[in-house]
Amino acid sequence: IKAGGSDVMKAILPVIDDFERAVKANEKTEDPIALKDGFNLIHAKFVQTLNSRGLKAMELIGTDFNSDISEAIANVPGDESQKGKVIDEAEKGYYLNETIIRFAKVVVGN
Repeated sequence: IKAGGSDVMKAILPVIDDFERAVKANEKTEDPIALKDGFNLIHAKFVQTLNSRGLKAMELIGTDFNSDISEAIANVPGDESQKGKVIDEAEKGYYLNETIIRFAKVVVGN
């Protein structure tokens, strides 16, 4: 059981390497666009690595509110088309191999 997560940890190590390179590069550059692009690339790599291991983010904005997979943390007034729909996510929900590992915290229109 202790070594069960080693595959995930090994997969994440290249992302950690990228972050360390980015931190070093940040010390030498003042170009905000280059910094932004670099961190966006690292984020995309990190998400892809986790997705390849079965992690999947819930895509709920615009869908009907479902209390089986999300928690409504606020109701806000909206037009008729937003009634009962998820209009924002305070925290994304996640599946791991089709099992919910974190419920989404959402804002629902009323």
